[in-house]
Amino acid sequence: MTFIMTIRSEDKLPFLRRPLHMVYTAIFVAFWAYTGITTPDLLNWVLENSLTLSMVIILAAFYNIFRFTDTSYTLIFLFMLLHVYGSYYQYADNPFGEWMKGQFNFQRNHYDRIVHFGFGLLLSYPLYEIARRGFRLSLFLSSVLVLSLIMSLSAVYEIVEWVVADLVYDGDEQGMAYLGMQGDIWDAQKDLAMALFGGVIAIGLAILLRKQEKPAPANY
Repeated sequence: MTFIMTIRSEDKLPFLRRPLHMVYTAIFVAFWAYTGITTPDLLNWVLENSLTLSMVIILAAFYNIFRFTDTSYTLIFLFMLLHVYGSYYQYADNPFGEWMKGQFNFQRNHYDRIVHFGFGLLLSYPLYEIARRGFRLSLFLSSVLVLSLIMSLSAVYEIVEWVVADLVYDGDEQGMAYLGMQGDIWDAQKDLAMALFGGVIAIGLAILLRKQEKPAPANY
């Protein structure tokens, strides 16, 4: 499988000539810094944002190697805000989740489920772009690969969460709160299902809304 860089006119523009990207970056950095400074639980914020920082580094490193469409950058931006807001508090105590709990008589705070659903819904299309434009895979293979990645990455995240909770919190009640289980022994499985559900919706929409594609010339 060979990665093929697709050159489009907007790919050639440097970051400082992409106003939308600069606005997204400024908003994210400001919001990220605000949550870090004002969070009531700094240790939880640091642990939750270690993966966020990794994602920012990857996006920056590959910015001039593979440029996503503005649609994908918008989806990535929305997911990162969703996740950073979740890291502001422990997921089990998130205010929006508490509001939903009271408003709809839920038995638990569902904000973590929203983020897992958002992971599949908002990040599937950027992965789909990599498969279609970067690796030139067929529609079927791209869809299967993206959904497989969503499930795999979700499973890896659940494992990392477990390891962190066990090492940092020594498996105590605070560790359970960090995991956001809220007494549900099937929490990890339901989180995976939500991510898959979001991914299926995103890929379904991408297939339904896609325009007739013309192969772009390869850059060697």
